[in-house]
Amino acid sequence: MCGLAGVLAFDRGPFLVTEPLVTRMRETMRHRGPDGGATWIDPEGRIGLGHRRLSIIDLATAAAQPMSNEDGSLWIVFNGEVYNHAELRAELVALGGHCWKTDHADTEVLLHGFEQWGIDVIHRLRGMFAFALWDARSHELWLVRDRIGIKPLYYSVHHGRLTFASEIKALLEDREQPREIHEEAFYHFLSFLTTPAPQTLFAGIRKLPSGSWLKVRADGSTEEQRYWDVWDDVVPIESGSDEEIAERVLAELRTSVKLRKVSDVPVGVFLSGGL
Repeated sequence: MCGLAGVLAFDRGPFLVTEPLVTRMRETMRHRGPDGGATWIDPEGRIGLGHRRLSIIDLATAAAQPMSNEDGSLWIVFNGEVYNHAELRAELVALGGHCWKTDHADTEVLLHGFEQWGIDVIHRLRGMFAFALWDARSHELWLVRDRIGIKPLYYSVHHGRLTFASEIKALLEDREQPREIHEEAFYHFLSFLTTPAPQTLFAGIRKLPSGSWLKVRADGSTEEQRYWDVWDDVVPIESGSDEEIAERVLAELRTSVKLRKVSDVPVGVFLSGGL
């Protein structure tokens, strides 16, 4: 469980991103990443990225974030795990053209995967993730959340900038962040003890829906798209006895658990509710 945060200042606006702001946002989530923290601000003060790290894959300092590609044209902060990172790395190495600085960090695989395939890299990922990726070539920021929304990502657009983070309280470190209550979301919370995306309890703060990406351009314009729906992957069961179907489900469960055991630190299991 890592924590990410950042600020994008829109073009032609007077606001510039400062290191103290991004660091304050980052440090509100220290509990999410006890193994390290860092902040990167671009030289023009137009974007800043912050990250708190919980080391799971590749414990070396070279795997720390924010991370850039070899020429600094792409920067990423990432929360989660890409379970098939070894297979994707092998494919990228075979394609060539990428300079690797880590031994097996899944963050770097995601970074070079975007370099190779653009936003379509998300269709190749098996894992849980939320990430923000700044493309200095096109002056576009990508915010992306995994298919079923395991990893959170919140954002707000106000006063000539976009702020984003893994937790809402990080956004509140921006002293100009609007804090009005979202009345409809408050009603939903009282009724269902949850607020459906994109709503949050704050009128000016949105939650990126699961299976979606948000592209933010330097001029402040945005584009949001849902890239996955559960019904896209539904496969009808056309044959087999109850016992055969149960065995197929069990085989899929074993595969899923095996994927999640990929780690450079000890793995534990919590079971809630039973099977």
